Amino acid sequence: MTEAEALEKKQHKSSNGNVLPEAPREDVFDHTYKEKEGPKPARIIVWKNVILMTLLHIGAVYAMFLIPSASSLTLLWSVLCFLISALGVTAGAHRLWSHRSYKASLPLRIFLGVANSMAFQNDIFEWARDHRVHHKYSETDADPHNAVRGFFFAHIGWLLVRKHPDVIEKGRKLELNDLLADKVVMFQRKYYKPSVLLMCFFVPMFVPWYLWGESLWVAYFVPALLRYTLVLNATWLVNSAAHMWGNRPYDKNINPRENKFVAFSAIGEGFHNYHHSFPYDYATSEFGCKLNLTTCFIDLMCYLGLATDRKRVSHEVVLARIQRTGDGSHRSG
Repeated sequence: MTEAEALEKKQHKSSNGNVLPEAPREDVFDHTYKEKEGPKPARIIVWKNVILMTLLHIGAVYAMFLIPSASSLTLLWSVLCFLISALGVTAGAHRLWSHRSYKASLPLRIFLGVANSMAFQNDIFEWARDHRVHHKYSETDADPHNAVRGFFFAHIGWLLVRKHPDVIEKGRKLELNDLLADKVVMFQRKYYKPSVLLMCFFVPMFVPWYLWGESLWVAYFVPALLRYTLVLNATWLVNSAAHMWGNRPYDKNINPRENKFVAFSAIGEGFHNYHHSFPYDYATSEFGCKLNLTTCFIDLMCYLGLATDRKRVSHEVVLARIQRTGDGSHRSG
Protein backbone atom coordinates (compact mmCIF):
# COMPACT_ATOMS: atom_id res chain seq x y z
CA MET A 1 0.00 0.00 0.00
CA THR A 2 1.35 3.44 -0.97
CA GLU A 3 1.54 6.32 1.48
CA ALA A 4 -1.31 8.05 -0.35
CA GLU A 5 -3.53 4.97 -0.07
CA ALA A 6 -2.73 4.64 3.62
CA LEU A 7 -3.71 8.25 4.24
CA GLU A 8 -7.01 7.75 2.48
CA LYS A 9 -7.90 4.83 4.71
CA LYS A 10 -7.72 7.02 7.81
CA GLN A 11 -10.93 7.59 9.68
CA HIS A 12 -12.65 10.82 8.67
CA LYS A 13 -13.44 13.46 11.25
CA SER A 14 -16.48 15.47 12.17
CA SER A 15 -16.39 19.25 12.00
CA ASN A 16 -15.66 19.43 15.74
CA GLY A 17 -12.53 17.30 15.30
CA ASN A 18 -13.83 14.06 16.80
CA VAL A 19 -12.90 10.86 14.99
CA LEU A 20 -16.03 9.27 13.62
CA PRO A 21 -16.20 5.48 13.98
CA GLU A 22 -16.33 3.61 10.72
CA ALA A 23 -19.72 2.02 10.11
CA PRO A 24 -20.76 -0.15 7.19
CA ARG A 25 -21.54 2.21 4.31
CA GLU A 26 -23.88 1.53 1.42
CA ASP A 27 -22.64 4.47 -0.68
CA VAL A 28 -19.12 3.18 -1.39
CA PHE A 29 -18.45 1.64 -4.81
CA ASP A 30 -18.56 -2.17 -4.84
CA HIS A 31 -15.68 -3.42 -6.99
CA THR A 32 -16.85 -7.01 -6.69
CA TYR A 33 -19.99 -6.46 -8.77
CA LYS A 34 -19.87 -7.96 -12.25
CA GLU A 35 -22.49 -7.34 -14.92
CA LYS A 36 -24.22 -10.47 -16.17
CA GLU A 37 -22.99 -11.82 -19.47
CA GLY A 38 -25.29 -12.27 -22.43
CA PRO A 39 -27.96 -10.05 -23.98
CA LYS A 40 -29.36 -7.16 -21.97
CA PRO A 41 -32.99 -7.37 -20.81
CA ALA A 42 -35.56 -5.79 -23.11
CA ARG A 43 -36.23 -2.09 -22.48
CA ILE A 44 -39.83 -1.72 -21.31
CA ILE A 45 -41.23 1.78 -21.81
CA VAL A 46 -43.54 3.14 -19.12
CA TRP A 47 -45.92 5.08 -21.37
CA LYS A 48 -47.71 6.77 -18.47
CA ASN A 49 -44.44 8.40 -17.42
CA VAL A 50 -43.62 9.35 -21.02
CA ILE A 51 -46.97 11.12 -21.40
CA LEU A 52 -46.79 12.85 -18.01
CA MET A 53 -43.20 14.07 -18.53
CA THR A 54 -44.06 15.30 -22.03
CA LEU A 55 -47.08 17.23 -20.77
CA LEU A 56 -45.05 18.62 -17.86
CA HIS A 57 -42.37 20.02 -20.14
CA ILE A 58 -44.91 21.40 -22.61
CA GLY A 59 -46.56 23.15 -19.67
CA ALA A 60 -43.19 24.49 -18.53
CA VAL A 61 -42.43 25.91 -21.97
CA TYR A 62 -45.85 27.60 -21.99
CA ALA A 63 -45.17 28.94 -18.49
CA MET A 64 -42.03 30.70 -19.75
CA PHE A 65 -44.24 32.89 -21.95
CA LEU A 66 -46.27 33.85 -18.87
CA ILE A 67 -43.24 35.18 -16.95
CA PRO A 68 -43.61 38.76 -18.29
CA SER A 69 -47.19 38.87 -16.99
CA ALA A 70 -46.22 37.63 -13.50
CA SER A 71 -45.73 40.20 -10.75
CA SER A 72 -42.31 40.78 -9.18
CA LEU A 73 -43.52 39.20 -5.95
CA THR A 74 -44.63 36.10 -7.84
CA LEU A 75 -41.21 35.79 -9.46
CA LEU A 76 -39.48 36.20 -6.09
CA TRP A 77 -41.84 33.60 -4.61
CA SER A 78 -40.95 31.24 -7.49
CA VAL A 79 -37.24 31.61 -6.71
CA LEU A 80 -37.90 30.97 -3.01
CA CYS A 81 -39.92 27.83 -3.86
CA PHE A 82 -37.08 26.70 -6.13
CA LEU A 83 -34.55 27.07 -3.32
CA ILE A 84 -36.75 25.38 -0.70
CA SER A 85 -37.56 22.41 -2.92
CA ALA A 86 -33.94 22.13 -4.07
CA LEU A 87 -32.75 22.05 -0.45
CA GLY A 88 -35.24 19.25 0.20
CA VAL A 89 -33.24 17.22 -2.29
CA THR A 90 -29.67 18.42 -1.76
CA ALA A 91 -29.50 19.03 2.00
CA GLY A 92 -32.24 16.50 2.73
CA ALA A 93 -32.60 13.39 0.59
CA HIS A 94 -29.01 13.58 -0.63
CA ARG A 95 -26.55 14.76 2.00
CA LEU A 96 -28.56 13.93 5.14
CA TRP A 97 -30.54 10.79 4.35
CA SER A 98 -28.54 9.15 1.54
CA HIS A 99 -25.03 9.81 2.85
CA ARG A 100 -25.58 10.58 6.54
CA SER A 101 -22.90 13.27 6.17
CA TYR A 102 -24.29 15.32 9.07
CA LYS A 103 -26.95 15.02 11.77
CA ALA A 104 -30.13 17.09 11.80
CA SER A 105 -32.47 17.92 14.67
CA LEU A 106 -36.14 17.00 14.46
CA PRO A 107 -37.28 20.51 13.42
CA LEU A 108 -34.71 20.58 10.61
CA ARG A 109 -35.63 17.06 9.48
CA ILE A 110 -39.31 18.07 9.38
CA PHE A 111 -38.48 21.16 7.30
CA LEU A 112 -36.35 19.11 4.90
CA GLY A 113 -39.08 16.46 4.64
CA VAL A 114 -41.66 19.12 3.75
CA ALA A 115 -39.23 20.72 1.29
CA ASN A 116 -38.60 17.32 -0.26
CA SER A 117 -42.32 16.89 -0.89
CA MET A 118 -42.27 20.26 -2.63
CA ALA A 119 -39.53 18.87 -4.93
CA PHE A 120 -41.65 15.78 -5.87
CA GLN A 121 -38.80 13.44 -6.86
CA ASN A 122 -40.03 10.27 -5.15
CA ASP A 123 -40.25 10.02 -1.39
CA ILE A 124 -37.11 10.29 0.75
CA PHE A 125 -36.87 6.55 1.37
CA GLU A 126 -36.98 5.64 -2.30
CA TRP A 127 -34.72 8.52 -3.32
CA ALA A 128 -32.05 7.63 -0.74
CA ARG A 129 -32.24 3.91 -1.52
CA ASP A 130 -31.78 4.48 -5.25
CA HIS A 131 -29.00 6.98 -4.63
CA ARG A 132 -27.06 4.54 -2.48
CA VAL A 133 -27.43 1.97 -5.24
CA HIS A 134 -26.16 4.58 -7.70
CA HIS A 135 -22.99 5.12 -5.67
CA LYS A 136 -22.39 1.47 -4.89
CA TYR A 137 -22.79 0.33 -8.51
CA SER A 138 -22.05 3.53 -10.42
CA GLU A 139 -22.00 3.26 -14.24
CA THR A 140 -23.07 -0.40 -14.26
CA ASP A 141 -26.34 -2.21 -14.98
CA ALA A 142 -27.19 -1.86 -11.28
CA ASP A 143 -26.97 1.95 -11.46
CA PRO A 144 -30.52 3.40 -11.75
CA HIS A 145 -29.35 6.19 -14.10
CA ASN A 146 -26.25 4.61 -15.62
CA ALA A 147 -24.58 7.41 -17.63
CA VAL A 148 -22.84 4.85 -19.85
CA ARG A 149 -26.25 4.45 -21.52
CA GLY A 150 -26.09 8.05 -22.76
CA PHE A 151 -27.08 11.57 -21.76
CA PHE A 152 -30.82 11.15 -22.37
CA PHE A 153 -31.05 7.96 -20.32
CA ALA A 154 -29.04 9.41 -17.41
CA HIS A 155 -31.01 12.66 -17.49
CA ILE A 156 -34.64 11.56 -17.84
CA GLY A 157 -34.83 8.31 -19.79
CA TRP A 158 -34.29 6.16 -16.71
CA LEU A 159 -37.65 7.41 -15.41
CA LEU A 160 -39.41 6.47 -18.64
CA VAL A 161 -38.51 2.75 -18.62
CA ARG A 162 -38.67 -0.12 -16.16
CA LYS A 163 -35.64 -0.47 -13.93
CA HIS A 164 -32.95 -2.94 -14.91
CA PRO A 165 -33.42 -6.13 -12.83
CA ASP A 166 -30.02 -5.59 -11.19
CA VAL A 167 -31.13 -2.17 -9.88
CA ILE A 168 -34.11 -3.79 -8.17
CA GLU A 169 -32.08 -6.74 -6.87
CA LYS A 170 -29.29 -4.61 -5.41
CA GLY A 171 -31.73 -2.11 -3.92
CA ARG A 172 -33.46 -4.89 -1.99
CA LYS A 173 -30.15 -6.03 -0.49
CA LEU A 174 -29.10 -2.67 0.91
CA GLU A 175 -29.00 -2.02 4.64
CA LEU A 176 -31.65 0.66 5.14
CA ASN A 177 -32.40 0.42 8.85
CA ASP A 178 -31.44 4.06 9.42
CA LEU A 179 -34.15 5.17 6.99
CA LEU A 180 -36.72 2.75 8.38
CA ALA A 181 -36.03 4.05 11.89
CA ASP A 182 -36.46 7.71 10.92
CA LYS A 183 -40.03 8.76 11.76
CA VAL A 184 -39.90 11.77 9.44
CA VAL A 185 -38.90 9.58 6.50
CA MET A 186 -41.59 7.01 7.23
CA PHE A 187 -44.30 9.65 7.83
CA GLN A 188 -43.50 11.33 4.53
CA ARG A 189 -43.52 7.97 2.73
CA LYS A 190 -46.93 7.10 4.20
CA TYR A 191 -48.52 10.42 3.22
CA TYR A 192 -46.40 11.17 0.18
CA LYS A 193 -49.13 11.74 -2.43
CA PRO A 194 -51.18 14.25 -0.41
CA SER A 195 -47.97 15.98 0.74
CA VAL A 196 -46.92 16.43 -2.91
CA LEU A 197 -50.31 17.81 -3.93
CA LEU A 198 -50.13 20.26 -1.02
CA MET A 199 -46.48 21.34 -1.18
CA CYS A 200 -45.50 20.96 -4.82
CA PHE A 201 -48.64 22.40 -6.42
CA PHE A 202 -51.20 23.91 -4.02
CA VAL A 203 -48.99 26.04 -1.73
CA PRO A 204 -46.84 27.54 -4.55
CA MET A 205 -50.06 28.43 -6.41
CA PHE A 206 -52.20 29.56 -3.44
CA VAL A 207 -49.75 31.96 -1.76
CA PRO A 208 -49.38 34.47 -4.65
CA TRP A 209 -53.08 34.29 -5.47
CA TYR A 210 -54.22 34.83 -1.87
CA LEU A 211 -51.57 37.27 -0.61
CA TRP A 212 -51.04 39.64 -3.52
CA GLY A 213 -53.76 38.89 -6.04
CA GLU A 214 -51.83 37.03 -8.71
CA SER A 215 -54.07 35.25 -11.19
CA LEU A 216 -54.54 31.54 -10.47
CA TRP A 217 -53.46 30.79 -14.04
CA VAL A 218 -50.07 32.46 -13.67
CA ALA A 219 -49.71 31.25 -10.08
CA TYR A 220 -50.17 27.65 -11.19
CA PHE A 221 -47.92 27.72 -14.22
CA VAL A 222 -44.97 29.81 -12.96
CA PRO A 223 -44.23 29.13 -9.24
CA ALA A 224 -45.77 25.66 -9.36
CA LEU A 225 -45.28 23.97 -12.75
CA LEU A 226 -42.28 25.85 -14.17
CA ARG A 227 -40.46 25.92 -10.83
CA TYR A 228 -41.06 22.18 -10.38
CA THR A 229 -39.73 21.41 -13.87
CA LEU A 230 -36.62 23.52 -13.33
CA VAL A 231 -35.80 21.78 -10.04
CA LEU A 232 -36.25 18.40 -11.71
CA ASN A 233 -33.87 19.24 -14.54
CA ALA A 234 -31.33 20.83 -12.22
CA THR A 235 -31.25 17.58 -10.24
CA TRP A 236 -31.13 15.43 -13.38
CA LEU A 237 -28.11 17.37 -14.67
CA VAL A 238 -26.14 15.92 -11.76
CA ASN A 239 -26.86 12.44 -13.14
CA SER A 240 -26.19 13.35 -16.76
CA ALA A 241 -23.97 16.38 -17.43
CA ALA A 242 -21.88 15.96 -14.26
CA HIS A 243 -21.09 12.39 -15.32
CA MET A 244 -19.96 13.45 -18.80
CA TRP A 245 -18.47 16.95 -19.00
CA GLY A 246 -15.80 18.48 -16.79
CA ASN A 247 -12.45 17.65 -15.26
CA ARG A 248 -11.54 14.84 -12.85
CA PRO A 249 -8.96 16.24 -10.43
CA TYR A 250 -9.57 13.64 -7.72
CA ASP A 251 -10.09 10.40 -9.62
CA LYS A 252 -9.56 10.06 -13.37
CA ASN A 253 -10.71 6.43 -13.24
CA ILE A 254 -14.39 7.27 -12.64
CA ASN A 255 -16.86 9.12 -14.88
CA PRO A 256 -18.22 11.81 -12.51
CA ARG A 257 -16.79 15.26 -13.24
CA GLU A 258 -16.43 18.72 -11.71
CA ASN A 259 -19.02 20.83 -13.54
CA LYS A 260 -19.50 24.45 -12.43
CA PHE A 261 -22.75 24.97 -14.37
CA VAL A 262 -24.30 21.99 -12.59
CA ALA A 263 -22.89 23.24 -9.28
CA PHE A 264 -24.68 26.56 -9.82
CA SER A 265 -27.99 25.14 -11.08
CA ALA A 266 -28.18 22.37 -8.46
CA ILE A 267 -27.05 24.68 -5.61
CA GLY A 268 -23.78 22.89 -4.97
CA GLU A 269 -24.12 19.38 -6.38
CA GLY A 270 -21.87 19.77 -9.42
CA PHE A 271 -18.53 18.96 -7.76
CA HIS A 272 -19.21 15.40 -8.69
CA ASN A 273 -15.75 13.93 -9.08
CA TYR A 274 -15.04 15.02 -5.51
CA HIS A 275 -18.38 13.71 -4.30
CA HIS A 276 -17.93 10.23 -5.78
CA SER A 277 -14.39 10.15 -4.41
CA PHE A 278 -15.52 11.19 -0.91
CA PRO A 279 -19.28 10.53 -0.66
CA TYR A 280 -19.39 11.02 3.12
CA ASP A 281 -18.20 14.66 2.99
CA TYR A 282 -21.14 16.92 3.90
CA ALA A 283 -19.87 19.75 1.63
CA THR A 284 -19.55 17.54 -1.49
CA SER A 285 -16.69 19.85 -2.42
CA GLU A 286 -13.19 20.78 -1.35
CA PHE A 287 -14.04 24.48 -1.47
CA GLY A 288 -16.75 24.90 1.15
CA CYS A 289 -19.48 27.39 0.23
CA LYS A 290 -18.06 28.36 -3.18
CA LEU A 291 -20.89 27.80 -5.69
CA ASN A 292 -22.40 25.64 -2.98
CA LEU A 293 -25.51 27.12 -1.40
CA THR A 294 -26.40 23.78 0.19
CA THR A 295 -23.17 23.76 2.18
CA CYS A 296 -23.89 27.34 3.32
CA PHE A 297 -27.35 26.23 4.44
CA ILE A 298 -25.99 23.27 6.45
CA ASP A 299 -23.34 25.52 8.02
CA LEU A 300 -26.07 27.99 9.01
CA MET A 301 -28.14 25.19 10.53
CA CYS A 302 -25.10 24.14 12.57
CA TYR A 303 -24.58 27.74 13.71
CA LEU A 304 -28.22 27.84 14.82
CA GLY A 305 -27.85 24.55 16.68
CA LEU A 306 -30.19 22.63 14.35
CA ALA A 307 -27.49 20.40 12.84
CA THR A 308 -24.32 18.77 14.15
CA ASP A 309 -21.50 16.36 13.27
CA ARG A 310 -20.67 17.54 9.77
CA LYS A 311 -18.33 14.98 8.27
CA ARG A 312 -15.38 16.40 6.37
CA VAL A 313 -12.39 14.96 4.53
CA SER A 314 -9.05 16.18 5.83
CA HIS A 315 -6.86 18.26 3.50
CA GLU A 316 -4.09 15.66 3.60
CA VAL A 317 -6.44 12.90 2.47
CA VAL A 318 -7.69 15.07 -0.41
CA LEU A 319 -4.13 15.83 -1.52
CA ALA A 320 -3.20 12.16 -1.27
CA ARG A 321 -6.11 11.23 -3.53
CA ILE A 322 -5.21 13.97 -6.02
CA GLN A 323 -1.65 12.69 -6.24
CA ARG A 324 -2.70 9.07 -6.51
CA THR A 325 -5.60 9.14 -8.97
CA GLY A 326 -6.19 12.73 -10.14
CA ASP A 327 -6.02 13.81 -13.79
CA GLY A 328 -3.62 16.69 -13.05
CA SER A 329 -6.25 19.43 -13.42
CA HIS A 330 -6.59 20.31 -9.72
CA ARG A 331 -6.58 23.97 -8.75
CA SER A 332 -6.51 25.35 -5.22
CA GLY A 333 -9.77 27.25 -5.49
